[in-house]
Amino acid sequence: MINKKVANVQEALQGIKDNMTCMFGGFGLSGIPENAIAEIVKMGTKGLTCISNNAGVDDFGLGLLLQKHQIKKMVSSYVGENDEFERQMLSGELDVELIPQGTLAERCRAAQAGFPAIYTPAGYGTEVAEGKETREFNGKMYVLEHAFDADFAFIKAWKGDAAGNLIFKGTARNFNPNMCGAAKITVAEVEELVPLGTLDPNQIHIPGIFVQRIFQGERYEKRIEQRTVRPKN
Repeated sequence: MINKKVANVQEALQGIKDNMTCMFGGFGLSGIPENAIAEIVKMGTKGLTCISNNAGVDDFGLGLLLQKHQIKKMVSSYVGENDEFERQMLSGELDVELIPQGTLAERCRAAQAGFPAIYTPAGYGTEVAEGKETREFNGKMYVLEHAFDADFAFIKAWKGDAAGNLIFKGTARNFNPNMCGAAKITVAEVEELVPLGTLDPNQIHIPGIFVQRIFQGERYEKRIEQRTVRPKN
């Protein structure tokens, strides 16, 4: 059995350089690769193009990279709760490509499956379709969207084994599965790294063939982006 386990986050991030394109799993603050992001902040890697549903909040997740101006372009579905993201976008400091959320997911999945492009009806007739090829299928118009071409995909999972098999928990199973195998190198950080043969094959969400490196993360904060509670009676 191939062993994809690496000792730590430093070894997992070997090869990342300035001006690379990187995918980051997660939705808001749910299921984000906290350890990988923190290490990239420490490394000071700059000029990154980040593909992520959004950029979390100002002081956590990808917001930390934005604070250090390590990101030159965000490819996302929305700005979210990140004031710094909004400020940099409106000031022209940050190049931003906003695309429909379903299109973002499918462009990841196309890269994962080895498809060069997809046709989607999302965005036809709007600014999203400007300058892009369109085509009619069965009386409906579609827009051609190219699969992403990323150098690294950083994934967060609940459990994994040395072969790279992954299980996600709850809403952390968002963009993470679609980004596995969608880049040249997929790095998975997990809360619990278990011995081979421990995971029930019927419960595995992503097989190890989509993962090149895996390590056990540390000190997960798991912050809540929006906490809603009932008032006291």
